[in-house]
Amino acid sequence: MRSQDRATARRQLDKRLSLLPSADSLARPPRGWIKAIREALGMTTAQLGKRLSVSQPRVVTIEKAENTGSITLDSLERAAQALDCRLVYTLVPRKPLEKLIEERAHLLAKKRLESTGHSMKLEAQGVDATDENEQLKSLVNKIIAQGGSKLWEDV
Repeated sequence: MRSQDRATARRQLDKRLSLLPSADSLARPPRGWIKAIREALGMTTAQLGKRLSVSQPRVVTIEKAENTGSITLDSLERAAQALDCRLVYTLVPRKPLEKLIEERAHLLAKKRLESTGHSMKLEAQGVDATDENEQLKSLVNKIIAQGGSKLWEDV
């Protein structure tokens, strides 16, 4: 994917994600969504098992698996359907994607400038703070424009 296409995709995803309720409001209930919805509906584990075509102990196992985070998406989808729910699966970044890219580019740029700045200082060719900030901004913009997976390599 080209850098420009990637930037457009990030902006579109950020826009879609901004429409979601807060991630905190979507957090899994303490005992899991399956159990919370099943109990709110007044349904027993045996009744849910019948709807899932599994045994009552298997429903208990499924609820425990969700609670421990070891449930498969397939099992979660099947349970959602049996509870007349829709499974909505999404990753919600802690910050907008554009912000993550900017922060990562800034970190990389600082690292690069630190190594060259150190060499220049050793040779008594230090750069003043204003020039250093301009170089930093310029390098950040260059890194963002280049994009790609190199942005995520270890520094």
